Amino acid sequence: MSNNIKGKVVVITGASSGLGEATARFLSAQGASVVLGARRVERLQALTEELNQNGGNALAIATNVTDPDQVKRLVDAAVQTYGRIDVIINNAGLMPLSLLERLKVDDWNQMIDVNIKGVLYGISAALPYIKEQKSGHVINVSSVAGHKVSPGSAVYSATKHAVRVLSEGLRQEAKPYTTSERQSSRRVPSPPSCPVVSPSPTLPTIFVISTTSMQSRSIPLRRRSPLLCANRTRWISTRSCTGRRLRYCKWPAWIN
Repeated sequence: MSNNIKGKVVVITGASSGLGEATARFLSAQGASVVLGARRVERLQALTEELNQNGGNALAIATNVTDPDQVKRLVDAAVQTYGRIDVIINNAGLMPLSLLERLKVDDWNQMIDVNIKGVLYGISAALPYIKEQKSGHVINVSSVAGHKVSPGSAVYSATKHAVRVLSEGLRQEAKPYTTSERQSSRRVPSPPSCPVVSPSPTLPTIFVISTTSMQSRSIPLRRRSPLLCANRTRWISTRSCTGRRLRYCKWPAWIN
């Protein structure tokens, strides 16, 4: 697995916990400069300070992804501080599950605002810089729920399926200003790409280490914790992965 993430500038939304936090920790340890956005400022600042104390290079920007101006400010801060943006990981998401008949309209609106519009705002903030650089990666975090719906997840599944569609559309539309879809051995700018990550439901790392249950064994690549998902995200962020359509995990067999 290539480790050319070192020295790259990576913007991550929803970075104060879960997959966003794990990805920030992992990429920072691999030598990337991480620019972290989230609503929970205290947790975000604590994470940033910890990463910097451990020899990393991290910047925290309070960000609510439902506000396009705040998302733009996050990306602008990355470029102003480090001179470029190599990767944006649109990770922020909400999952208030409920049956449709319960009519939780406010929850529906929240999921649409965060899970769909938040991704669009991230794309709109980063794409002009990526086009100017003629290189970069937009990584959108979907979900196994975007591949299969179950009772209680209809709206959430719809938003995560939308992320897949947006990602595929961007992948196709980015082609006109890319120089190539395949990397040569020479060090040339990599064409923009838009992978979509569909992780399974994540559990604490200790569960993955200790369990031998059917649930853990049924998931491809065994990536059922934030840390293990972060490892895969690191590869997607490198020059080794360009313009690919990725379905990272299938819906677990034990969910019916």
